[in-house]
Amino acid sequence: MPKKIPMRQCVGCREMKEKRQLIRVVRSPEGEVSLDFKGKKPGRGAYVCPDPECLKKARKSKALERAFSAALPPEVYEALEGQMKTGEEQNG
Repeated sequence: MPKKIPMRQCVGCREMKEKRQLIRVVRSPEGEVSLDFKGKKPGRGAYVCPDPECLKKARKSKALERAFSAALPPEVYEALEGQMKTGEEQNG
């Protein structure tokens, strides 16, 4: 019997993809929002494709605010975009 592959939905493009293909955005219990490339950080998670366009869509539709039930300041999105760029360089 094949092993079950966990699927998650990207908050930007709303497509179901394998969990390993997506980047987890996590809000820690202290309220700090960051990218979780390993998927191990504690806190509430939402998933986004490793594509800056998906992050822009999520920002426009306020999908992360809904996922975390909290308002996110613009600096958070800028930091996420920066982390996404550096994460791509490290992983790719």
